[in-house]
Amino acid sequence: MEIIKIDNELLASLHSQAVTSERKRMNFDLRTSSEDNSQRMLNVLVPGTDVPIHRHKKSNESVVCLSGKLVEIFYEEVFPSIDFPKGMDAQDFSSGKRLREVARYVLDSTVGNYGCVVPVGVWHRVEVLEPSVIFEAKDGRYGEDGSEFYK
Repeated sequence: MEIIKIDNELLASLHSQAVTSERKRMNFDLRTSSEDNSQRMLNVLVPGTDVPIHRHKKSNESVVCLSGKLVEIFYEEVFPSIDFPKGMDAQDFSSGKRLREVARYVLDSTVGNYGCVVPVGVWHRVEVLEPSVIFEAKDGRYGEDGSEFYK
């Protein structure tokens, strides 16, 4: 039996790694078996990290803020008004995809805003306001969960 202790020592170590990391974040896998087909992790993020706009097409994403302060920013797709050439419909026109910000939710445990669940397929990103630790959970293995990034 493997017990993973989540304590100040672990979080301090992850924070030190995040600060010196090029990406300005560090995650810690909470799965205890390679057969576990989920994603469960701690993610330590410091200001300056870039979490690009993305979505998970096969899973919702649960995010719980253990410490710090960050913003989950949500987007919806906006389809341009275009006269499509004969024989082409909106589903064929992928290069015209644009996003519009529709909501922001500040995660800050000191004021009782502990987390959120990002629905399946919703575009979102994170803006880190101060060093933060979040717990994240999604269905599916990393790289096989249908995640895609907005380009």
